[in-house]
Amino acid sequence: MTHREDLDFNEFFGHHTLLYGDTNTKKTYLTSKFVQYLLESKNASPKDVSILDFAPKLTTFNHLKIGGKILDFYTGSTKCRNISFKGEIIPPRFKSSNKTELYQNAYENFKKTVKVLNSFNEEPTSIIIINDISIYLHMGGLKLLLRAIDKSSTFFGNSYYGSSIKKDFATLFSRREKRQVENLIKEVEKSYFTG
Repeated sequence: MTHREDLDFNEFFGHHTLLYGDTNTKKTYLTSKFVQYLLESKNASPKDVSILDFAPKLTTFNHLKIGGKILDFYTGSTKCRNISFKGEIIPPRFKSSNKTELYQNAYENFKKTVKVLNSFNEEPTSIIIINDISIYLHMGGLKLLLRAIDKSSTFFGNSYYGSSIKKDFATLFSRREKRQVENLIKEVEKSYFTG
């Protein structure tokens, strides 16, 4: 585990890497920079780079910026194979006022993200980029996710892992998310805590 200032993108090509940390720790920014590195420095073919972007639209919650897509930081990512879904991802804690809404929102997100993972597994590419993995992990299991990661020679993804997004009714939900991310960290070759 290394801090993000020490990141050298050359080390990640041909490996499986996960960035994890709280909001506003540059996870999506660094992920988009890795996509830029692949296309502009490694001259990777954009059709070999699958982007699975599970992040909600950039929004502000308690003066914190939440969400944000890879495209927000690197427009060149449109050249890649972006596996998309209809509609938007709902930030579950932020957009819910009770436990029922929380799980409904998380389930709607799960249906979208699971469809995208299945699409990738049917037609994998050698490089997979996943933004905001915790959105899938709220309701999804590791098996499907790891199948996608294992089909690629280069995986670079990020996940929320923190305590800044809090709601009283979401304690168990947040605990499961944290545990799922910890289990993923154990399975991935390289992991970096972003703060």
